[in-house]
Amino acid sequence: MFTYRVGSWILLAALFLAHGPVWAEWVAIDARYQSHPLQTAYIDPDTIRREGHLVVVSALVDWKAMQGGRAPTRFYSTTITKQLDCAEKQVRSLAATDFYGHMGTGEVIGGGSNTSEGQWVAIEPGTLNEGLWEAACGKG
Repeated sequence: MFTYRVGSWILLAALFLAHGPVWAEWVAIDARYQSHPLQTAYIDPDTIRREGHLVVVSALVDWKAMQGGRAPTRFYSTTITKQLDCAEKQVRSLAATDFYGHMGTGEVIGGGSNTSEGQWVAIEPGTLNEGLWEAACGKG
């Protein structure tokens, strides 16, 4: 019985190590699109979903210093879902969620709802949005 349990734990550990963690694989966007020295912006390439010239993607902004007003609204990171129009070089935010911890971890502080769905804006050069557009739309 003991041998069976030890063998099961070894098998589970091997499966976990082989498949890795379940959370998003955030990749920092190119340094030229990191618009603020106290933040790092990331994209999750696994979330890129294309439908014609429209692309939906998840991004994360991680702050070196806590953001927001007073407690309980202070946060260290924000996940954002954006839709990009690759042909027109436009973007709109679909949802945003603030987290107490770094890298989208910890307690959800706010957000999670639609932000500006329907309001397309032009992607400006050198911005986070241009970095996301370049990564998701394959332009470079």
